[in-house]
Amino acid sequence: MTLEVRVPASSANLGPGFDCLGLSLPLYTTLRARQAPTLTVVPRGAALAGTPADATNYVYRCMEALAQEVGRPLPALHLEIESAVPLARGLGSSAAALVAALLTANAVLGEPLTRRGLLDLASRIEGHPDNVAPALLGGIVIATFDGQRAQPLRIEPPHGLGVTVLIPEFELNTAKARSVMPPTYSREDAVFTASHAALTTAALMSGRLELLAEAMQDRLHQPYRAALVPGLERILAEAGEHGALGAALSGAGPAVLCFHRVGHAGPETGALHLFLQRVMAAEGLSGRILDLPIEPDGASVLGQFGE
Repeated sequence: MTLEVRVPASSANLGPGFDCLGLSLPLYTTLRARQAPTLTVVPRGAALAGTPADATNYVYRCMEALAQEVGRPLPALHLEIESAVPLARGLGSSAAALVAALLTANAVLGEPLTRRGLLDLASRIEGHPDNVAPALLGGIVIATFDGQRAQPLRIEPPHGLGVTVLIPEFELNTAKARSVMPPTYSREDAVFTASHAALTTAALMSGRLELLAEAMQDRLHQPYRAALVPGLERILAEAGEHGALGAALSGAGPAVLCFHRVGHAGPETGALHLFLQRVMAAEGLSGRILDLPIEPDGASVLGQFGE
């Protein structure tokens, strides 16, 4: 029988919540596993073209990490991997792959870890919980991490809140995006960002959507990464004038997230789309603009592993 695991994309930081705040989006990475005489790894689809089709594949290496963690060997497997999460865009593609791998290995090995244990392991592998927590749990999640254990708090998405994602065609490596950030910050910038992260979280928990534009300001990463994402400064400064409730670089970028209102007739995003299209055109860029709900359920496991 075939085990199928499906894990959503995610958007991390939401402005000031660097490495600790994120939400889940309904674009999915799917991993299917069944017993086989020998290991086979089959990446499917254009998004995964060129990724390794052997034991060096990131997904299988993450499965091996769980097996090592629990001290049990993996059996020979046939693995098929598909992903609708664009790679290197700041939408949690590596986190989705990691969570899919850990859930699959955990099921194959008889569930030795709880979901909390899986979150701890995923956070250790990623180095932070901002993408893996919403990918696993769904909704909006704020989580602390002490290097070994994550402490998550899931926030039910407020009624009437939707997400518009601008996904440029170019890729941005996370390591490069982190390399432009300074090693130290002033007390003023630290206090500014901490207070805005607290206000962003409180606004989302209370449904005070009118506070998001002010709350989502940041001084830790977005000012430094703006040079890598043409048009970002303009979007952050002006998106509110075109219907956005708040705007932020999605993870390390280059995707950009804008919150919008969802009314009885659907997303209220016509003016916002036109604005984002104008920004891309002015920068000579192409890309996609998607209106998405916040994915409420997180990762799912279907079927079962066995003969």
